[in-house]
Amino acid sequence: METGLQPNKTGGGDTSSNSWTHRLARPLIRPLIDTAVTPNHLTTLRLLTGLAACAGLAVGNFTGEIWGGIIWVLSAFLDRADGELARISGQTSSWGHTYDYWSDVAISSLFFVAIGIGLRGSVLGWWAIPMGLVSGAAVAAISVLAEELEQRDGSGKKAISGFGGFDADDVYYLFAPVAWFGLLLPLLVGATVGATVVALIMWWQLVQMSNQSSLPPS
Repeated sequence: METGLQPNKTGGGDTSSNSWTHRLARPLIRPLIDTAVTPNHLTTLRLLTGLAACAGLAVGNFTGEIWGGIIWVLSAFLDRADGELARISGQTSSWGHTYDYWSDVAISSLFFVAIGIGLRGSVLGWWAIPMGLVSGAAVAAISVLAEELEQRDGSGKKAISGFGGFDADDVYYLFAPVAWFGLLLPLLVGATVGATVVALIMWWQLVQMSNQSSLPPS
């Protein structure tokens, strides 16, 4: 998910748009320029494939995890492809950014809700479902708080930076092999704790920024 202000969707701000996955997407979507396919079409396809992946993961069996992971990779790639098509074709809009952003927030958080449902038959029992809800809510909060932090900062830096040519959002690609190798349970446990902690830290950063901005000039 490309959080923060995106040049392709808003006409302002500065986020990483040259990660390895962006570079991979660029030549693949270039033939779509000057066709009837728009970035919003790709965002819709990303949304639908993301929902399909979550449905597969929520089943809670090996087949669902395999197909859910495969479709998830496609959905994550489309998350890059819609932005790249908008960038290189000049089809930028505020609506496009909003649609892309909230689709990403919804799918990223629903992933954890889905694996919580899927793990209801694990050693976690029915506790897996509230854990999925908590981690999904925390992931959504991180996205919203990161957007707010970036807008208030105004420097164009992302609230969560990547490294080595990888964007922070590229971590979502790893969720597919996690599903294939049966590691969704530790992912859910880690996200329930880790994502909640990160969300609270980011919320505290916003509180501190608000307090500083309200101080009278010295």
